[in-house]
Amino acid sequence: MPAVADRSPARPTPDRIAITGLRAQGHHGVYAFERERGQVFLCDAVLELDTTGAAAGDDLHRTVNYADLARELYAVLAGEPVNLLEALAQRLAEVCLAHELVDAVEITVHKPQAELGVPFGDVAVTIRRTKDALPPTMEGPSSPLPSQARGSLGRGPMGPGDGPTSR
Repeated sequence: MPAVADRSPARPTPDRIAITGLRAQGHHGVYAFERERGQVFLCDAVLELDTTGAAAGDDLHRTVNYADLARELYAVLAGEPVNLLEALAQRLAEVCLAHELVDAVEITVHKPQAELGVPFGDVAVTIRRTKDALPPTMEGPSSPLPSQARGSLGRGPMGPGDGPTSR
């Protein structure tokens, strides 16, 4: 007997607001030279929310003001350093989800100037978070450096095989 298809109504695709290529000079990374010199970080944020009310009433108060959000995201990119791109992405997601109307967000953090010791185009971490499943907020200073990073602090750019520098 053939399987019966699920006839429940399909969940509508959420509306999206996207900010892409937001750029700031930051000092994120596990190595001292990354913290000292800094480098460019980019952020893409795709918010999921219902914009029906905003569209029907042509009302900015019923959506997310993307100019305000861009400034908030910029402050995180340029702000307090973290070791990992994953931690930076989490902070950016929390900023987005703090907006009442946002149900979910996808954040991509790019580190195009990471020193990998080999030619590359970009390093990026993408996360998706929902308001109902947000992990605990990071508290206090960023975590201690991984053991492979401790011995190379302050050495400058790494060569191939010297350990990960993409974070």
